[in-house]
Amino acid sequence: MKARTEHDGMGDIEIPAGALWGPQTQRAFDHFQISDQTLPEPFIQAIALIKAGAAQVNMELGLLDPDRAEAITAVALQIATGDYMDQFPLDVFQTGSGTSTHMNVNEVVARLASQQSGLPVRANDHVNLGQSSNDIMPSAIHLCCTQMITDELIPALDELASCIENKAREFAHVIKTGRTHLMDAMPLSIGQEFGAWAAQVRSGSERIEATLHRVYSLTIGGTAVGTGVNTHPLFAERVIDWLNEETGLPFTTTNNHFAQQSAQDHLVELSGQLKTLAVSLMKIGNDLRWMNSGPNEGLAEIRLAVLQQGSSIMPGKVNPVIPEAVCMVCAQVIGLDVANTVAGQSGNFQLNVMLPLLATNLVQMIQLLANSAHSLAELSIQELEVQEIALGEKIKHNPMLATVLSPLVGYELSAHIAKRAQSEGRTVMDIALEETNLDENELEVLLDPERMIGQ
Repeated sequence: MKARTEHDGMGDIEIPAGALWGPQTQRAFDHFQISDQTLPEPFIQAIALIKAGAAQVNMELGLLDPDRAEAITAVALQIATGDYMDQFPLDVFQTGSGTSTHMNVNEVVARLASQQSGLPVRANDHVNLGQSSNDIMPSAIHLCCTQMITDELIPALDELASCIENKAREFAHVIKTGRTHLMDAMPLSIGQEFGAWAAQVRSGSERIEATLHRVYSLTIGGTAVGTGVNTHPLFAERVIDWLNEETGLPFTTTNNHFAQQSAQDHLVELSGQLKTLAVSLMKIGNDLRWMNSGPNEGLAEIRLAVLQQGSSIMPGKVNPVIPEAVCMVCAQVIGLDVANTVAGQSGNFQLNVMLPLLATNLVQMIQLLANSAHSLAELSIQELEVQEIALGEKIKHNPMLATVLSPLVGYELSAHIAKRAQSEGRTVMDIALEETNLDENELEVLLDPERMIGQ
């Protein structure tokens, strides 16, 4: 491979001839060969967007000449929209501040800006003017997470909740056997069961949105340790105003740079809310799997869409593949939250040293949950069918219907009726006619499942 030689404060280094990065990136590339996982593109784009705003503000403050500022802005905006992503090759597992990736962006922007303007644009002196990895990297995590949640996750959750609510209305009239401990319990309607799922999804979305007002705060302007050394007093406020104009989001300046650069509590909180959503989606996914089980020996309460063959050996077998995939996603998200918890407490004195891990995990969590919510809505909930006739037959033989007799005949006799109905394969109505003085008309009213569901 052809190479060029560049020089920095650590000496000469060879860099692939076609690479847009510089010495600091190359040294990190050589040192951090740990995984094949690079920092996620939305995070790189968020760093670039901050670089564009910083260049504009530094120009307005008279700290950067217009030609260089406009060249930096133009290039940074290209990167922020997804160009040149092959120029960011660094491993997630690198220096904990993310300085390597931060300098990767600075060097690529500087080289491209130099090429486009014909002026010498330097990574540290011009692109990074008024900034530090220690304030830009956590700000970029906040920026990309809020954009992804706003643009992808919240709409996907609204789609899923709306889809479930539509099915709840469609089948509100269908009454089925409820279950506790996986055992038969009192009746409820499909509308009530599905409505609970929708409420979980809505609550998950609300929790995440409630956390965002803290994630909107950015540490721009804190530079190395939070004191703001080497940055203009108006720099942070103006960059954040520029970002708000560009994104349409209400970012603010943190009220304590020292706290937000040394700790990542807001991101740990966000991770926890994403984990809670994953717990909800796993519950829904597993309920769907159980309800779809069968077709002959399972619950067979619903029928999910047939999407693909379910076995390499058993012809005609189909599986609940979307709920299974969603449950795997939820397991992954729960695991990533554990890693984020450890990362969050790794703030030693004035700097957290696991920022690349937090960035990578949070982006993955948001993407996985958004895609899962969409798939669950489009390919499972929207297409499912309820087995109304089978549910109607099953509810007649539910021995737990005897529960409503307790106030009239006592718990002990009601339990005896339920046991007889179960062991003899008969209905509670039949056994109650034999065991109590209640007449048939009275029992028909008492044992009507529709009367028991509280609607």
